[in-house]
Amino acid sequence: MKHKRMKGNKGMGDKSILEEGLYERVIDKELGSSLDKLRGMIYKDAPIDSEEASIILSKYIQEIVEKGLDNIKEKKGKEKRRGLRGQINLINKIIDIIEGETGESYFSNMKIDSRSKQLLALYNMENSIFALDKKKEIPRPETSIAQSSLFTGAIHEPQMYNEFKKEIFSCDKIDMLVSFIKWSGLRLIRDELLSFTQKGGELRVITTTYMGATDARAIEELRALPNTEIRVSYDTKSTRLHAKAYIFHRKTGYTTAYVGSSNLSNAAISSGLEWNIKVTKKDLPETIKKIEATFDSYWNSADFVEYSKGDSSRLLRALNAEKNITGDNQHFFQFNIEPYPFQQEILDRLQAEREIRGYYKNLVVAATGTGKTVVSALDYKRFRREQGNSPTRLLFVAHRKEILEQSILCFRGVLKDPNFGELFVGSYEPLGIEHLFISIQTLNSREMIAKTSPDFYDYIVVDEFHHAAASSYKELLSYYRRM
Repeated sequence: MKHKRMKGNKGMGDKSILEEGLYERVIDKELGSSLDKLRGMIYKDAPIDSEEASIILSKYIQEIVEKGLDNIKEKKGKEKRRGLRGQINLINKIIDIIEGETGESYFSNMKIDSRSKQLLALYNMENSIFALDKKKEIPRPETSIAQSSLFTGAIHEPQMYNEFKKEIFSCDKIDMLVSFIKWSGLRLIRDELLSFTQKGGELRVITTTYMGATDARAIEELRALPNTEIRVSYDTKSTRLHAKAYIFHRKTGYTTAYVGSSNLSNAAISSGLEWNIKVTKKDLPETIKKIEATFDSYWNSADFVEYSKGDSSRLLRALNAEKNITGDNQHFFQFNIEPYPFQQEILDRLQAEREIRGYYKNLVVAATGTGKTVVSALDYKRFRREQGNSPTRLLFVAHRKEILEQSILCFRGVLKDPNFGELFVGSYEPLGIEHLFISIQTLNSREMIAKTSPDFYDYIVVDEFHHAAASSYKELLSYYRRM
C-alpha cells in the first residue's frame, strides 16, 4: 500500500474526474493519467488483492459492459430487436474471448440462446394446479429476486405482506427473525404459511418476549403449523434482540431476505413507514451467506429456547413479567404527568438555585411517598429542554434494583418515551451509558468512574441520599463535576 504526496499548489492539475474523498476504484488509464497530474494533494493506492481479484475485476468490467450495451442500444434503438441482437452478440463475443483465454469449452454453453428470453419459473405439473390450467399465472414477487431493492412503505411500492405471500409460494424454506410477533401481522400471511408447511416446506422462527409485545396467540398459531420450529428468548435483559429478517431460501439459487425495521405486525408489513432492504443472493451472495450464518448461530444458541406444546404458560408468564417490568402499558405514555403544587414549588426552587445562585448540587428533602422521583424526572425534563441539542446525559444512582426499576418507569412516563434509559444492576446489562440507572454496587464493582470523564454526565440523581454517608458513595460524590 502506498501513500503519494504531490507537491505544488493545491488546485493545479487535471481534477475533472476526481473529487476528494474515499474510493475503491480500479485505476484505468484515464484515472492513472489524472493522478499523475495532481498537485498539492495526497492519495493512497494499493495493489489489487489476488484473492479478491475476481470480485473486484468482475464488478469493474460489469460497469464497462453495461455502458457498452447501452451504447449499442442507443445506436440501434430505432429497431428494438436489432438493438437487442447487437447487445447479445457483444456478450457472446466476450464469452468467446473467455473460452479462448481459459481453454475451457464449457464456457461456450453459456452463450445466450437465439430465443433471447429469460426463464422466470419452472414447476412440475403433476399434482399441481397448473395441470388444470396451463395458462394460470404463476405467482412471483413484484420486485426482482435477482436484484436487491429498498422498501420504504411508500404508496407506489408493493406492500410487504403481499410480497411475502408470493415469496412464500415460490421458496423451499423460510427463516424468520423478529423481536415480536403480533396476531394482526401473522394473520395476513397465515394461509400461505399453512399451505407452504403442509406441502413439506420448512419454517423456522426466532422471537422474544421483549417488552411483552408478542401475542401468545400468534406463537400458538405458528406452533400448530406442520414442519414448523420456534425458538424464544425469555431472558431479554442479557439477550436484547432487535433484528428483523425474513429469509426465503430457494434451491434455484435465488434466495432473498428482507432485513430492516419491520416486526411481524399489521402496521409494520402493510401501511407503516418502515424501511427494509430486500437482499438477493444473485447480487449480494456474501451478505446472504452472513445472514444465513448469523441466523443459524442464533438458532443453535442457548439463549433461544425451543417452544413446544405445553410451553404456553411459561410464555404468558414471561410476557406479563415483561409488561410489568418494562412498563409497556401504552396508556402510561399517553398522558402528560403534571406536578402537584408542592412539587412545582420544589421545581421552581431548584431552577432558582441553579440560575440565580449558581448552585448545581442540590438536596431535595420530602416525606416518603410525596414523589421525589417524579420531581427529579420533571426537573430533568425541563433541564434537557433547556439544553437544546445537547445529549443531556443522565446518571441515576440507587442502592436497590427495585428502586431503579421503578425510577426508570417514572422517567419514561414523564418523558413519554418507553425506550428512555437503561438499567445496570443485577442481570440487566446496558447497550450504552448515556442515560443510565445504576446501583451503587454496580457502579463501584464495574469501575464506572474510572471509565468516564468527570464531566461526562450532565445530570446526576442520587436516590435515598441518606445512604450517601457510606464510603461506597465517597468517590461518586467527589469525582463528577460541572465543567
